[in-house]
Amino acid sequence: MVGLPHRPEARPADTATRSRRRRPSVVRPFPRLPHWRVRLIAALAVLGPGLVSGFADNDAGGITTYSLAGIQFGYALLWVILASQIVLFFTQEVGARLGIATGKGLMDLIRERWGVRWVAFAAVLMLIANLGTTVAEFAGIGSALQIFGVAPQISSLVAAVAVVAFIALGSYSRVQYLFVGVGILVSIGYAASAILAHPDWAAAANSLVVPRLTSSPVYWLAVVGTVGTTITPWGQGFIQSYVADKGTRPDEIRASRADIFLGAFLTNLIAAFIVIACAATLWSTGQTQIQTAADAAVALKPLAGPAAAILFAVGLLGASLLGLGVVPMASAYSTCEAFGWETGVNWNWREAPVFYALLAFFVGFAALFIMIPGLPLVQVMFLSQVLNALLLPFILVFVMRLATDRELMGPLASGPVLGTIGWVCTALLILLSLVLVATTFMPVPA
Repeated sequence: MVGLPHRPEARPADTATRSRRRRPSVVRPFPRLPHWRVRLIAALAVLGPGLVSGFADNDAGGITTYSLAGIQFGYALLWVILASQIVLFFTQEVGARLGIATGKGLMDLIRERWGVRWVAFAAVLMLIANLGTTVAEFAGIGSALQIFGVAPQISSLVAAVAVVAFIALGSYSRVQYLFVGVGILVSIGYAASAILAHPDWAAAANSLVVPRLTSSPVYWLAVVGTVGTTITPWGQGFIQSYVADKGTRPDEIRASRADIFLGAFLTNLIAAFIVIACAATLWSTGQTQIQTAADAAVALKPLAGPAAAILFAVGLLGASLLGLGVVPMASAYSTCEAFGWETGVNWNWREAPVFYALLAFFVGFAALFIMIPGLPLVQVMFLSQVLNALLLPFILVFVMRLATDRELMGPLASGPVLGTIGWVCTALLILLSLVLVATTFMPVPA
């Protein structure tokens, strides 16, 4: 790839564009407060993007993947969750630094650096993968509420209208607080369901740090699926756009890293609880034919009690709603950035009509798609994970090249250590993507 020549003198124009398209954060002084309280309040103000992105990673597709991992392999894949937490932190940290240093989203930077054709390539692939993921969120909502007797068509319509209306009529803070609140409730639900399942905690701890490798293609497909549902291309674009939309400043980089670490930690902690709950109940009793997370919630009832089953189902509903709010927003961010349109939840509908119209389109399209009679939801969810895994290496190559550009990033550019870690993570994910493709399209022995 040949980059366009960088023009430092164009920075003032870039800054003006950024100011026109994103409202800067208002920094208010805190008179009469001790210095440590001022620093604490400032740090808490930065929290949000990492937590929201992390919580949203555990969406309907993610919960289904983690459930199947626990059902089919017990505790054996917990080491993958620990490894993916490390990679998730470093990839999200790079995206956040890009957003802080430039005040722009990923598609903005790709368009400015490599031109329209490359940004169109990246945006189209991301939108295809995101639409598949959004359909999976509706599948999760329908499956969870169907347990309580609500028809999928009704739940999809209500969820679509509610999500778009809340984002369009809210503000950045309200949207962020809702997302974080839902994520916390989901975390509590899955932690409780794992505890009620009475697992073998010693076996789980051992599998967390000691990998149990096999040569089975099914095992490695599960490994790649577990990583692919945690580290996603939409998450990479979303964290950068969300940080830029929030107006995080370079002097807040430490608080931003803490936010990202906390989000990555909680993401994988929830994933571990889901695996443990399913391993302690379904896998240990030989019930390995469950197809979806909703099936797992129903099957948990006679094994771990009705409370565990209800918590598991409610967690699936909350996670699906969170993903339904975040993934279409990431799609709207990417599209608007690719074409240079106004974007951000701090703008109202009249100020950023294209952003909200796209948000409504992505949600509405997925809601209508999920109503197709006889739609194979499991295959749709799996295909969305395949598309995510195929797209992620392309996105990360763009990200890593931008992150090492000192003219663009200034003091926040990746140095030798962070640059090496970033490229190693990218290389590992490329290898896993190739394994996924090979395992998906090659015949797998029974």
